Amino acid sequence: MNWNDRTVLVTGAEGFIGSTLVDLLVERGARVRAFVHYKPYAEKGHLAHLMGEVEMLAGDVRDAGRVMDAVAGCDTVFHLAALIGIPYSYDSPGAYVQTNVNGTENIAEACRRHGVRRLVHTSTSEVYGTALTVPISEDHPLQPQSPYSASKIGADMMVLSHRHAFDLPVTVVRPFNTYGPRQSARAVIPTILAQLHAGAREIRLGSLSPTRDFTYVTDTARGFLATAACDRALGQVVNLGTGREISIGDLAAKLIEASGRRAEIVVDPARLRPSGSEVERLLSDNRRAREWAGWEPEVPLEEGLKRTSEWVAENLHLFAADRYQV
Repeated sequence: MNWNDRTVLVTGAEGFIGSTLVDLLVERGARVRAFVHYKPYAEKGHLAHLMGEVEMLAGDVRDAGRVMDAVAGCDTVFHLAALIGIPYSYDSPGAYVQTNVNGTENIAEACRRHGVRRLVHTSTSEVYGTALTVPISEDHPLQPQSPYSASKIGADMMVLSHRHAFDLPVTVVRPFNTYGPRQSARAVIPTILAQLHAGAREIRLGSLSPTRDFTYVTDTARGFLATAACDRALGQVVNLGTGREISIGDLAAKLIEASGRRAEIVVDPARLRPSGSEVERLLSDNRRAREWAGWEPEVPLEEGLKRTSEWVAENLHLFAADRYQV
């Protein structure tokens, strides 16, 4: 698909995946409108290097009027804005409903009103809960094992209801544990690397047995573009994962190796999820992405971990390695 001169809105554009997607769209010639959360200070975040190249629009997806203005004139909308982080959802579930469900409804309605060519909505593999069958296909039952995952299920159903009720041209992409440069310390890989590069001799983690399917961030961003160009994906859910799983314990060992450090892995009770909330296994069936959209992950896990380790080492000032970040 030719993105040259297409006007594209990216919500959550300053975030980890969002900013990587913006980079890719700019490289491909799109006119990018970056919808970012308003901040009353001068911090430009992950888009600082693109000032003047993208249109920056501050706002909040909970503000229906601001969202309506942001979507006006856009060919494609990539909706990534969300309240993320599972631990905080235990403390403030209502905030997740307001941003993730109500905010998504605002996006869907604005896209319907303005007649966009395609809305690509971001889901999460957390909606599947602990795998009942593997690999996990898009038809796997949805299991809300945290308020966060429940809010994302609600958001997914909201946009799909707009497909059925109003013929909204929407695709739901469901990334599996994206990682890479720019990811915050709330996620397991930067948490481990920040501790390692700060010189920790003990790496403090939650449960070591769960398995995850880790996808490098540029591969995930390419998946967004591939599904946006795929008509067969209209009204459908598409997984973005590698089809390879690794336990958190084994992942930590690989990160120790990638960092060139030495450390012991220790289970920290403060980092354990509540009983019944831990998702024990996530492994993607990515056949739809491969066969429908022609997408394949390109960055092997070991190479991605090496790149991420180098980035964390260079940006250690962004992390509070001695504090658990929810």
